[in-house]
Amino acid sequence: MSSSKNESKLPSYGGQALIEGILMRGRNYVVAAFRAPDGSIHTEEEKLGGIYKTKLSKLPFLRGLVILWDSMSLGMKYLTFSANFQSEEEEQIEGASLYLTLLISISFSIGLFFVLPTLLIAALSRFINLSPAFINFGEGLTRLMILIAYLWIIGKSGDISRVFAYHGAEHKTINAYENNVEINIKNVKRFPLAHARCGTSFLLTLVVISILIFSILGPMPLWKRIVSRVLMVPIISMFSYELIKWMGDHSNNIFVRTLSYPNLWLQKLTTREPGDDMIEIAITAFNKLLELENA
Repeated sequence: MSSSKNESKLPSYGGQALIEGILMRGRNYVVAAFRAPDGSIHTEEEKLGGIYKTKLSKLPFLRGLVILWDSMSLGMKYLTFSANFQSEEEEQIEGASLYLTLLISISFSIGLFFVLPTLLIAALSRFINLSPAFINFGEGLTRLMILIAYLWIIGKSGDISRVFAYHGAEHKTINAYENNVEINIKNVKRFPLAHARCGTSFLLTLVVISILIFSILGPMPLWKRIVSRVLMVPIISMFSYELIKWMGDHSNNIFVRTLSYPNLWLQKLTTREPGDDMIEIAITAFNKLLELENA
């Protein structure tokens, strides 16, 4: 997410829900706040370096890939930390183990959302004569249906539902900040759950752009379709990142707000109304982040 305050552009502030916690990320630091089993709040902070400080993170399109990859690694690292924190274990995923876990996660996502729809439509085409245009559109529609079903199903889990409530607390806190109000529980509670620059919005944008790009590729044998779907994921991700970034930067424009409506609607599946204790965690992480960023 990015924000503007007092008509000046500020660094991007974003976040991620963790297990009984929230991760907040700025230009130079990342801060995570957790609710400890004894009810106290524990914070972890880390100064950002590496890819965040290179020219690659500023180049249009290419920056989408490098930032998304690094954001995923940070998110996975602190998600694991938050899970172990609740069980009071010290084991963490780092180094080769972290990247292997990321690769497995990415492979599963590509298989579920890109390869599976292609196989399903290919199976259907054995019984019904489908035009190339319908095959591409059918793949996209199937991909969207799988995404919605997946988010709806995992949201039924009690544990995931709590994570989604922390997701809502993160959005509400950043929305409050962007609207230049004092960051306290009472003020944060009245802001909406959705935010224009959100990972859920990125997923929907990815699906829509995939329909357009795959349609351009035209008809091809099944094996080429599968290979092209996998190889095109990075390119689609770059376009999706830039579009989400642009929509977030122009969220006050009525056309952009209309264009963003499906993205905001889909966030109903990945956010829940948070309790005051969850908002307290979000505020703690965000205030600590601001303190570090402005030091």
